[in-house]
Amino acid sequence: MEGIDINNLPKHIGIIMDGNRRWAKENNLSTKEGHKAGAKNLETIAKFCNNIGIKYLTVYAFSTENWKRTKEEVSALMFILKANLDSMLRKMDLENIKIRVIGEKENIPPDIQTKIDKLVEKTKNNTGLTLNIAFNYGGRREIVHATKVLAEKVKNGEMDINDITEDSISESIYTAGQPDPDLIIRTSKELRISGFLTWQSTYSEFYFPETFWPAFSEDNLIEAIKAYQHRNRRFGGRPDEVKV
Repeated sequence: MEGIDINNLPKHIGIIMDGNRRWAKENNLSTKEGHKAGAKNLETIAKFCNNIGIKYLTVYAFSTENWKRTKEEVSALMFILKANLDSMLRKMDLENIKIRVIGEKENIPPDIQTKIDKLVEKTKNNTGLTLNIAFNYGGRREIVHATKVLAEKVKNGEMDINDITEDSISESIYTAGQPDPDLIIRTSKELRISGFLTWQSTYSEFYFPETFWPAFSEDNLIEAIKAYQHRNRRFGGRPDEVKV
């Protein structure tokens, strides 16, 4: 890992895993094969993050808007997810990786939800990397969810409306208890975040490589971390006032 300051690693990395279909097209493969390659690469990158000391990795696997894709592609994605959950249970548990799945349970097939619950339960006591898989996730919907949680507490007399603060919202979102992402990567050089970690990404650094997700390698991640370490993170203050 030449050129990386091991004492200044991002604590939390977010990745929008984009470009599976375009990678497949470039390689004369089916869309399904592209998604399979992307799922396999997630295991590779998660293990690497764990090995170098990243504490949190959140990946955008399936958005609430992805249901609008063709029936064939959605079916393929569900099939690949179901097939990979058992593999991830074995491999991630052996690597001491803790897996959490964030997003809405609505519309998720019951058999897949059962496998997700098993995966989360089996790895909950692992102490390595925490891997958040954003599945059936939308950033605005996450904020709506947090708002409803707080509104219910006010309604039940558990808190006063004046107690609703940025901190109380942060404690009610899916990633409660975790640091906000320091670095967010979107592969395939698309220059938008598509509702990924909308609340959490206020002061994240962004990195947009041209590489499609299935081809995004450990070396590519190292380059992203190098770029992050050369940024001047001000958090709204002057450079001489900021302590990271």
